[in-house]
Amino acid sequence: MQPPVIVKLAVTTGEPSGIGPEVSLAAAVQFLKEQTDLEITLVGCSDLLSASNSVDPKIRERLHIHHVPLIEPVKFGELNPVNAPYVLSTLDFAIDRCLQGQFDAMVTAPLQKSVINLAGTPFTGHTEYLAERCGVKHVVMMLCAELQAGVLGLQTAQQLRVALATTHLPLKEVSAALSCNFLFETIQIIEHDLRSKFGIANPRIRVAGLNPHAGESGYLGREEVDQIIPAIHLARDAGIAVSGPYPGDTMFDVQSLNKTDAFLAMYHDQGLAPFKFVSFGSGVNVTLGLPMIRTSVDHGTALDIAGKGLADHRSMLEALRLAYSLALHHNSLL
Repeated sequence: MQPPVIVKLAVTTGEPSGIGPEVSLAAAVQFLKEQTDLEITLVGCSDLLSASNSVDPKIRERLHIHHVPLIEPVKFGELNPVNAPYVLSTLDFAIDRCLQGQFDAMVTAPLQKSVINLAGTPFTGHTEYLAERCGVKHVVMMLCAELQAGVLGLQTAQQLRVALATTHLPLKEVSAALSCNFLFETIQIIEHDLRSKFGIANPRIRVAGLNPHAGESGYLGREEVDQIIPAIHLARDAGIAVSGPYPGDTMFDVQSLNKTDAFLAMYHDQGLAPFKFVSFGSGVNVTLGLPMIRTSVDHGTALDIAGKGLADHRSMLEALRLAYSLALHHNSLL
């Protein structure tokens, strides 16, 4: 009888002065108690993860620390641009080892984009950095959450997945970014990864418009007519089950949840405002289109509560659970 295959997850612990290290450790310990065929490596300064020394020895056997030294000591809640290269080093380590097959997936704690830019490194976000490091031109940010029975009047639990056509762009730049070919590629990436990573045989995708009332046949804007609808037609011609465009204010219809595998919003807040309203901090960020599995929390660094023992690790725990599930599915295909 062959021993069980061990799933190996790397967790980058994020901005050192924020809640990343503490939620990473707390979620890792809890998840290791849930799963025995699992090893987790926390990537970051061992001084910030010293509480791991008091973890149950049986759990500690499967909890590893890859030490990355800080450049300067940390004061919780106080950002220090000098430590920005440290944060990028944790990401580079996990990315490289995932691409080499040493880890099955990468899970990221929150970082502070502003402090990396202040240090002189142009940085838009995890999603864009991962794409560049992996040599991928087009990736898609998707948020996932399980909505429990009772939420929004649901009779049974439902999966909510919200993908974004554009991510960290000023609103004034969104329209110019929405070409027909770009949206068609976005829909293709979503459909491909829902099949290959999530194991959904025939993904159904619901697409939002950009303008109020989805443009009202061009009266309130031409983006739907000129870019979004042609992209939907191309996707349908390619055999993808896609519908829309739907007005942003009616896109997230509760009745559509059980017949939609992913919603595609045109810009950041159009998708994430309704998502976060119903996910209660338990959402998970997934990057689609990468040659690796990456999940993340759906919250920020929470500098105001860092180091005070108040941080909620639920989102990190859900990110670990999803990374584990996706890795199991991927490994079953090998």
